[in-house]
Amino acid sequence: MAADISPRPQARKPVLLSKIEALQDVVNTAVIIPKEDGVISVSQDRTVRVWLKRDSGQYWPSIYHTMPAPCSCMSFNPETRRLSVGMDNGVVSEFILSEDYNKMTPARSYQAHQGGVTVVLFVLEMEWVLSTGQDKSFTWHCSESGQQLGTYRTTAWVSGLQFDVETRHAFVGDHSGQVTILKLEQDSCSLVTTFKGHTGNVTALCWDPVQRVLFSGSSDHSIIMWDIGGRKGTAIEMQGHNRYIAANQNTGHLHIGSKGAATKRKVQGLCYAPHTRQLISCGSDGGIVVWNMDVTRQETPEWLDSDSCQRCEQPFFWNFKQMWDSKKIGLRQHHCRKCGQAVCGKCSSKRSTIPLMGFEFEVRVCDSCHESITDEERAPTATFHDSKHAVVHMHYEPTRSWLLTSGADRVIKLWDMTPVVS
Repeated sequence: MAADISPRPQARKPVLLSKIEALQDVVNTAVIIPKEDGVISVSQDRTVRVWLKRDSGQYWPSIYHTMPAPCSCMSFNPETRRLSVGMDNGVVSEFILSEDYNKMTPARSYQAHQGGVTVVLFVLEMEWVLSTGQDKSFTWHCSESGQQLGTYRTTAWVSGLQFDVETRHAFVGDHSGQVTILKLEQDSCSLVTTFKGHTGNVTALCWDPVQRVLFSGSSDHSIIMWDIGGRKGTAIEMQGHNRYIAANQNTGHLHIGSKGAATKRKVQGLCYAPHTRQLISCGSDGGIVVWNMDVTRQETPEWLDSDSCQRCEQPFFWNFKQMWDSKKIGLRQHHCRKCGQAVCGKCSSKRSTIPLMGFEFEVRVCDSCHESITDEERAPTATFHDSKHAVVHMHYEPTRSWLLTSGADRVIKLWDMTPVVS
């Protein structure tokens, strides 16, 4: 079992504001209502609830509405107070919430998919309702007429969806690890490109329309920053959820180890704070990671292929000819995370963080690269915090720097992120 590592305690950390605990099942999606002390949640128990903060300081439901099927996702537009709810039966139902958030009025329903709805987005500027489903389809409807405008077949279940209003590009992330970019028209769409950098399914997408950068999170516990606007194909990888995070109940200090399977460390949510150029990610490991994106990051190198160590030239164990000629036993192949060279264990016995390449935890590097990495290059570019529950969903409200996390423990937590997002 790997030894626990105790990093320096964070001087600044998120402040827990409130907890909402009166839930009967996992909340699949929840959002903070801007300019209100309120939360909207949709749950596997088929309920849509609007929680408002009372004088007692507790959140109680002002709306408790039961849907005909489990609620898998939702989208809320605060300007129109339009709530779009996706369900496991493939239906997207829309409601209009009253100004005081004490009443919800049905507006329209769409039979959008043959399987459960996985993501739904309402685009006010286009009057479009975008949705994806377990039937491996992406559809968009007109919210005024209710008519389906178009559909696109995806290669796998879609678990991430973002839309850029200016260019009408839809970003679709699926369970195969692929991200697809589609150009939408009123009643048709065209494939722009696809790219794949994850070894696991895409679990979250976040789009920054100003920098024109797309962030994707995955069950492989990595985050990739795709430079869409630069058109150079740049992909920056960040590793911040590849360790088990737990808090010592006595000291409150974080301990980071390697406990748990990869599925227990998957990235569950991403959001971007453009005014401070910080990315916030949450994972099923319970971690809340705040990334400083106002630094010049480097692409991780591709791993090179070789039949022998590119440092000492010792043969790897499949290189039978060189093993026979040199009368030496073949060695296991490793790769340096900084230069990408194929090296043996002896020539890569050192470990180092490489934050500018996205490695906030120590990774294998060859001896030569280890000597070349300076203390400045090892300076962390992210801070790590423990939410103390396995996060299923997250939402960030930028005007107050509030973060919502919904956990597998059926608890919703509200955090003030001002101390760390600044």
